[in-house]
Amino acid sequence: MRDIFSDLSAPVLSDADPVRRAQIQMKQPLAKRFYKDVTVSETENGYAILLDGRPIKTPGKRQLAVPTREAAEMLAREWDAQAEEINPTSMPLTRLANTAIDGIEPDMDAVFDDIVKFAGTDLVCYRADAPESLVAFQAELWDPIVYWAAEAIGARFILAQGIIHREQPREAIAAYASKLDRHRSALKLAALHTVTTLTGSALIALAFAEGRLTAEEAWKAAHADEDWNIRLWGTDAEAEARRRARWTEMKAATDMFGAISAA
Repeated sequence: MRDIFSDLSAPVLSDADPVRRAQIQMKQPLAKRFYKDVTVSETENGYAILLDGRPIKTPGKRQLAVPTREAAEMLAREWDAQAEEINPTSMPLTRLANTAIDGIEPDMDAVFDDIVKFAGTDLVCYRADAPESLVAFQAELWDPIVYWAAEAIGARFILAQGIIHREQPREAIAAYASKLDRHRSALKLAALHTVTTLTGSALIALAFAEGRLTAEEAWKAAHADEDWNIRLWGTDAEAEARRRARWTEMKAATDMFGAISAA
């Protein structure tokens, strides 16, 4: 099977900003769609996506297969939605699966540890000291997450004002890591790492994984500061486009997490 995604340069796949990724990709020629039918087939590795009956390979030459039929059908719809050209930037689910299979599965500990590291400087633990309306808005969205972490998983995080680093208790980090360990699979960690980096919060990511937050609630919590500023000053087209692109990545990650967790 022809490998479309291996044609992408490293900067396209590695740039954290989805808008920047799209800008880079637009400068590269897109492959023509060469297949007619997209189907799903159960294999020993899970559920594979077939193009005209032939399995898709990841850039690392592994079979593109996921644990559940629901997840595979999501991927299949993404491939089937391609028109005359195949545009990888419009396929966030496939990129996420490729990352999980090629990059995370061989060394899950590295990604697991990176998520836990985020918890040490978590967004929801660093609060503004003024103005009062921002302080209240942060508390409204973030306090329930902090209280949930303390009560549900025994992770008691310390809140700080401003941006000066405050080291979190080792017990809190250990409790967080213990709960995250329930989600130790390549695809789940890929999804949760995406949520963590997009929101700036490992606590928001875990609260989503544990069913405490919906994807929309997690997104809203992550944008407390931005939304407060928008209320005061408004926004612009570029900022709105960037946020929509990031939401596309977020939705792909949370949808994939839900699809593989339903099994």
